Amino acid sequence: MIHSLFIINSQGDVFLEKHWRSVISRSVCDYYLEAQRANSKDINPVITTPHHYLISIQRSGVSYVAVCMEEIPPLFVIEFLHRIVDTFQDYFSDCTESIIKENYVIVYELLDEMLDNGFPLATESNILKELIKPPNILRTIANTVTGKTNVSEILPSGQLSNIPWRRSGVKYTNNEAYFDVIEEVDAIIDKSGATVFAEIQGYIDCCIKLSGMPDLTLSFMNPRLFDDVSFHPCVRYKRWEAEKVLSFIPPDGNFRLISYHINTQSSVAIPVYVRHNLSIKTGEQARLDLTVGPKQTLGRTVEGVKLEVLMPKCILNCVLTANQGKYNFDPVSKMLHWDIGKIDITKLPNIRGSVSIASGTNTAEINPSINVHFGINQLAVSGLKVNRLDMYGEKYKPFKGVKYMTKAGRFQIRM
Repeated sequence: MIHSLFIINSQGDVFLEKHWRSVISRSVCDYYLEAQRANSKDINPVITTPHHYLISIQRSGVSYVAVCMEEIPPLFVIEFLHRIVDTFQDYFSDCTESIIKENYVIVYELLDEMLDNGFPLATESNILKELIKPPNILRTIANTVTGKTNVSEILPSGQLSNIPWRRSGVKYTNNEAYFDVIEEVDAIIDKSGATVFAEIQGYIDCCIKLSGMPDLTLSFMNPRLFDDVSFHPCVRYKRWEAEKVLSFIPPDGNFRLISYHINTQSSVAIPVYVRHNLSIKTGEQARLDLTVGPKQTLGRTVEGVKLEVLMPKCILNCVLTANQGKYNFDPVSKMLHWDIGKIDITKLPNIRGSVSIASGTNTAEINPSINVHFGINQLAVSGLKVNRLDMYGEKYKPFKGVKYMTKAGRFQIRM
C-alpha cells in the first residue's frame, strides 16, 4: 500500500517525511521535482519510476507525494491525500508550510492514526478528535510542563461501532442542521458568445449540531438533475438508488454530504456575459473595450466579480479607464486584472482604453482569453432545490436552514 509520504514546499525542499512500511530515501522525490520543473502547472498525478509509483496532489502551494511499491488504484491514494489535507485544515484552520512546521508533533500523531502499516485506518474527523485533541494554547503549555501528549488513552466509542463517523453521547443546547448547496460553473464561451462547453460541479456541505443519534432524510424537488454523484459514507446508497432520497445518520459537525456533477448543457445556465472588443487601430496601437453584465440570474445580485485577461506576449502595456473597480496590468506575466466587485445593473461595469503592441507583430495572432470569477448568493444555477428535511429517532425539533450559492469554476471567454 502506501509506504512513505513526503511533503514538499514550493521551493522543492522536503520539509516532512513519514514512513510506514519501509524507509524510502527522499531521493525518490527527484522524479517528482523533475516533472515539477518541466511544467509546474500540470504535473502528472502518477509518476512511474523503476522501483516505485509516486502519487501526488498540490494544495496551498504544498505538494504531498505518496510512494507505493506496487500497483494500486491511484484515485484511492489521491482521495486519501486530500483527506489528510482536509484533516490538517480542520485541526489547524489552514494547511501551509509554516503551520505544518508549527504543529509537527500533532501532524505525526495524526499520520500514525490515519494510516496503519500503509493502510487507511481512522480518517473521520470525529474519531480523530477523540483520539488526538486539537491544539490550543492551554493544552500546549500543560503538555510542555507535564510531558504528556495530545493522544487519548481511551479508544473512541465510535471506532468499534458500525457508525464510526459519529461519536456517542452528543448533546447540544441548541439543535441545528445547516446545508450549503454550492455549485461551480465550468464553461468555455467562444468569440460570438456561443457556449462551447458547460458543466456544473456541485456539492452540499453540512454543519450538523444535533443531540443523540438522529436519523435524517433529505429529499429534493428535482433529483433527476444529477448526472454523477459521490456520497459521504453515512449515506444509505440503496435508499438513494430506489427513491432518490438521502437517508443518513450524520457525523457531528462539518462534513461534505454529497458531490455531484451536471453536464447536460440545457441544465447549465450561464449567469454572466462579457461584451468584448479589441480593435487594431495602427500597427502598434489597439483599443480594448469590455463590459460585464448579469444573465439568467433570476434577479439575484452578482458579487465578487473579477476578470483576468491573459494578453499575448506582443502586448507591451495597457492604459485603461474603468467606471467601476480597480485594474492593474502586469507587463511580465501579461495579465490584466480587473476587480469589479458587485454588478450594478443600472450602470454596467465597463473598462476601455488603448493597448500598446510590439512593432512587427502579426495582429491575426492577438487572441486574448478572459477568466471570469463571480459569486451569486441564494441561487443554484442548475435549478436544484431541497424539498424537505425530516428527522427520526429523536423527539426534539431542530432548527433547519438551507443556503444556495453559485460561483465560477473554470469559466473562460475567448476573444
